[in-house]
Amino acid sequence: MSEIPEKMRAFVLHGHGDFEQLRLHSDWPTPKPSDGQVLIHVKACGLNNTDINTRTGWYSKSVTEATTGAAYEGDQNDDGGWDGGINFPRIQGGDVVGNIVSVGRNVDPKLIGRRVIVDTILRDWDDPANFESTGYLGSAIDGGFADYMVVDSQNACAIEVDLSDAELATFAIAYSTAENLLNRARVNEGDTVLIPGASGGVGSALVQLANRRGATTIAMASREKHADVARFNPTALLPRKPDDLKRALQHAIGRETVSVVTDIAGGDQFPTLIDVLERGGRYACSGAIAGPIVDLDLRTMYLKDLTFHGCTIFEPKVFPSLVRYIEAGEIKPILAAIYPLEELHEAQKAFIAKKHTGNIVVTMD
Repeated sequence: MSEIPEKMRAFVLHGHGDFEQLRLHSDWPTPKPSDGQVLIHVKACGLNNTDINTRTGWYSKSVTEATTGAAYEGDQNDDGGWDGGINFPRIQGGDVVGNIVSVGRNVDPKLIGRRVIVDTILRDWDDPANFESTGYLGSAIDGGFADYMVVDSQNACAIEVDLSDAELATFAIAYSTAENLLNRARVNEGDTVLIPGASGGVGSALVQLANRRGATTIAMASREKHADVARFNPTALLPRKPDDLKRALQHAIGRETVSVVTDIAGGDQFPTLIDVLERGGRYACSGAIAGPIVDLDLRTMYLKDLTFHGCTIFEPKVFPSLVRYIEAGEIKPILAAIYPLEELHEAQKAFIAKKHTGNIVVTMD
């Protein structure tokens, strides 16, 4: 085991704003594990909407527009983070893969050397099902856009799989988010699931995980990405915004309605998505990158007996299940591009442009 340096490289967010707030440091102090923690030598870290939204302060109630990746006017300091205010400076990055190189007190030293994928939800492990005592890796504490990071040992999940570090770094956030959406909406083999944004990290995960449950999957994506999305084996492929969604569904699956909509976009398409839900249908949402303020006709909701699910914190069982799916080869990584840590700005710009299919990852080597 190589000696752990006193200083490390780290991309540090110094405040809400544009890219000038996200700065590369070559002499940032290497963290040390405290009681119950492990020190991880980070090998790869995936990008997610949360990284962009936290940097720009998009989570603030003062922001009402779609995600753009640019700074917003006004003060987002009190509520601009994923879980409220955020303390700066902060190292972001929640999709972490690496190796344990040191452990704190009360942690089994046999863990040193283990390859791990990190559960991004921080919990009170004395009461892990308590949703009120949770945080997010890279927001409440420093994350993986650095050479090293510390985290509670119970968040570091050992994994044995023949995938590269970059491939493995595509799973944690996107697939746990997708599994949570499907769990909350109680998706099973009798369901028909409509998946807007199916070319993104969460969208491609939703297709695979809903297929795994035996559901009928209807993927929506821009035409130029249909060949890529087809690799996930959806039951049917539709344009990103069909002129007539009911007619498109009728043509694709022989009916105008679906039982479940899993949405991470929101925006002006929201009423159309709600309108194609069958009576008793379920809508599950974990994002609003196309716009957080939407039109809802309450008559549609109550007259059709619809159920709405807001989905952020997932149950503790989700992440261990995800690790089992990966090790069994039941779900596959969709790696869109790899950037070195030094090019995190360029990686974020590519992520914001949404020309990719799957996940973008930065690597430390």
